[in-house]
Amino acid sequence: MRTTTAPETVAELIARQWGDHRPGLKHEDGVLTHHRTAQEAAARAALLVDLMPPGAEPHLGLLVDNTPEFPFWLSAAALAGAAVAGINPTRRGPELARDILHTDCRILVTERAHLPLLRGLDLPGVRLLVTGTEEYAALLAPYAAAKPGEATLAAPGPASRLLLYFTSGSTGAPKAAICTQGRLAAAGSALARRFAVAPEDVHYVCMPLFHGNAVIADWLPALAGGAAVALRRRFSASAFLDDVRAYGATYFTYVGRAVQYLLATPPRPDDREHTLRLGFGTEAGAVDAARFAERFGVRLVEGYGATEGGASVQQTPDTPPGALGRAGDGDDLAVIDPETGGECPAAVLDGDGRLLNGSVAIGELVNRGRSLFEGYWRNPDAEADRTRDGWYWTGDLFFRDADGFLYFAGRTDDRLRVDSENLAAAVIENILARWSDAVAVAVYAVPDEVAGDQVMAALSLREGAVFDPDAFAAFLAAQPDLGTKMSPRYVRLVAAMPVTATNKIHRVALRRAGFLPQPPPPDSGRGDLRGGAPGPDQVWYRSPAGGYRPLSRADLATLLAVYETQGRLGLLDRR
Repeated sequence: MRTTTAPETVAELIARQWGDHRPGLKHEDGVLTHHRTAQEAAARAALLVDLMPPGAEPHLGLLVDNTPEFPFWLSAAALAGAAVAGINPTRRGPELARDILHTDCRILVTERAHLPLLRGLDLPGVRLLVTGTEEYAALLAPYAAAKPGEATLAAPGPASRLLLYFTSGSTGAPKAAICTQGRLAAAGSALARRFAVAPEDVHYVCMPLFHGNAVIADWLPALAGGAAVALRRRFSASAFLDDVRAYGATYFTYVGRAVQYLLATPPRPDDREHTLRLGFGTEAGAVDAARFAERFGVRLVEGYGATEGGASVQQTPDTPPGALGRAGDGDDLAVIDPETGGECPAAVLDGDGRLLNGSVAIGELVNRGRSLFEGYWRNPDAEADRTRDGWYWTGDLFFRDADGFLYFAGRTDDRLRVDSENLAAAVIENILARWSDAVAVAVYAVPDEVAGDQVMAALSLREGAVFDPDAFAAFLAAQPDLGTKMSPRYVRLVAAMPVTATNKIHRVALRRAGFLPQPPPPDSGRGDLRGGAPGPDQVWYRSPAGGYRPLSRADLATLLAVYETQGRLGLLDRR
């Protein structure tokens, strides 16, 4: 059911799969055609219409892994004119209940594996559907003959809500960003055109579908381009290439540190024997992107565009290495100094593209033009803060070169204040990532004994590597763009970098730990970022005399005494 007109809704993208009997959805238990996928969506849409209480907000929550049920229900919501809240399975107790109730979910779809998460939670008015059960199959059976468009709660249109997707909750409760069918259909179509997605492509979805990246940058472009989708229940670096070969995948998306996990796997002679042509995502870093291309022969394209849709950066053929691109069409993007409210001066880069004036060039990226931001569900304060002064404030740090190209420098939450100088964690991370012994790097602030912050770095070393403090100090001294305030005061060697459910560095956990002793981390289950630091995390300290040495009990006692004298001891427990 293909047409030549551009679809205005996701419902149209789903409906046009009807009658297409090519492979459309690949997963661990088999392959379904595009037609069968639309058929399953239509059945769930009809069930949804009958189960939704009259007068209720047409919202359902999905607490399932990347199984076929997720795209089935996402598609069903689009057909029925309902909205989906992606529920993060790493949330627990009251926080998990809050996410479900805050988004007014009257139906929650889950699976047996996640039932323990819901045990004991007070979820008034929420009906639970457990996939893979006899009761679930019996509920669906009467709707097997349903067709797309037959059952709706409200006729789906471009302004119909489809996603209520939670953004980062590192500084408070997560905010549910509203995404309409019109914006999502346009985004999927734009990416399909940009990357020339064709029916012969297979999009490998290994990032969690409860996060906007997998839906907006992977599933939707496949729908728009008529490509097949291959699902991985949960990301696994060790199984990545095997999956790619088994599914014939040509495209994938990544978030956060997934690329580092892949680079940390043992090299194999057949690393380049696969069908992948492209990876699209965020926060890989220029160094890791180059390593990935060299090892796997796959180009990684860094993009920028938050789930909220408030600003976008478009890569062009002349985009220099390390840059994300220029402002998207219609956007008036500026890098604003948060203290003065004025534009930051252009970045000064050396011949190797290294930033030389980060203390003045880095600021928050702001969209002063039209914005596609559609608000947060029942959160007017957060919405007002995001759009203060009539601008859209992204919450992300950037710098812009003299030619207008934009470079990502981290989150505003990741800004450090060292000796009255503002630093961006991502800039320091990109420098430390050049160290050949490092598999993964995270930079964050810990409280200074007297005022402001000090720089701390967590490092996960490659297999077999042993931390050499003199070699590390020599490496730092050799980096021309490492400012005098940027060298880490503290270094924590971690066996496994703590990450969130979306594969981003868990900076809250790192800041909370600071330089204090920590017990051995539990096995993350990934086994991919374990390096040369055995046992409990090791903390090294750059002493006033120079050089790095292990932070001894005597050193720690001396430091804590200074913090107490300065009245800052409590900060170590609140970060």
